[in-house]
Amino acid sequence: MPSNKCLSRWLAAFASATLLATAAHAAQNLRVAGNFSQNVKHVSVEQAFFDDLAGRSGVAVNVNYNPMDVVGVRAPDALRMLRAGAFDVMSVQIGMASRDDPFFEGIDVVGVATDMETLKASVDAYREALDRRLQARFNSKVLTLWPFGPQVFFCNKPIGSLDDLRGLRVRSFTPTMSALLDHFGATPVTLEFSEVYTALQRGVASCGVTSPTSANTGSWPEVTTHYVPLAVSGSVQGHFINLDTWKRFSPEERQRLEAAFRELEASLWDVAIKANGDATNCNTGAAACAEHKKFAMKRVELADADRQRLREAARKVTLPIWKKACNAVDPTCADTWNATVGKAAGLKIE
Repeated sequence: MPSNKCLSRWLAAFASATLLATAAHAAQNLRVAGNFSQNVKHVSVEQAFFDDLAGRSGVAVNVNYNPMDVVGVRAPDALRMLRAGAFDVMSVQIGMASRDDPFFEGIDVVGVATDMETLKASVDAYREALDRRLQARFNSKVLTLWPFGPQVFFCNKPIGSLDDLRGLRVRSFTPTMSALLDHFGATPVTLEFSEVYTALQRGVASCGVTSPTSANTGSWPEVTTHYVPLAVSGSVQGHFINLDTWKRFSPEERQRLEAAFRELEASLWDVAIKANGDATNCNTGAAACAEHKKFAMKRVELADADRQRLREAARKVTLPIWKKACNAVDPTCADTWNATVGKAAGLKIE
């Protein structure tokens, strides 16, 4: 029979091991800043996912989820807030956050991917490079990458061609989008989504660029008259997690979380592809409108020549501007882009 001294040591070791095991399985608390509350459909998908993240993943987590505007977060500040640990997980509008590092805008340079198939190939091609950069520069990791959907024009003035943008003030949200608008004679006005309705209503802007779904849920058709389905980008978003938070999970827990977030990503791609079709019908008063609020905007079909001009603008304007900005902080930017997005989209930065 063991001595009292040996037994005490054994009990102490057992208690210590038990405490460590309990701590390892204790629920992690996650502070999550989601999308803007006006993006009702996207927020509803996020809310349902995060409410059941523990059940979906089998990982013990307690999630405190709020849309970013509810907790006073501005979209351009997201990467810095993640790096600082202000939130554990954030829904990041990459185009707006890229002001902190132009490398990130490379995933969706305006004029490059103007259809969902090309955009999906571009996003997948850039994912690994973006994740490496995010980890190195902002102590964060990619969990999802997905688009709002085709970024098209909503105007309160008649638009018949790209030339009709000349002289108009148009809402923009990325540096290359501003460059494109300037190229066609418009004046870009940088606004967050939550600011656009009022800007259109008061004449601060004559047009706004967003997806059909976001415009519908944000009631833009109340303050615009002409819908121009010329997609200039996909407005790629992401859910990113702070690396310090990520490292608190075991390797097995990380695998389970990644699998769960792949499901979220797939759901949001589904919204981008399917929901935007119905939103387009509803924005323009079509009979096929089913799941969005019905309006009566005038649909404007631009000539193929305008679509070709957009493609040429990507080659001659937006890509060279992005290259200059990105190569200034990383001389390998253009080479990385050519080997990833450029290869997927059939474009090359010279």
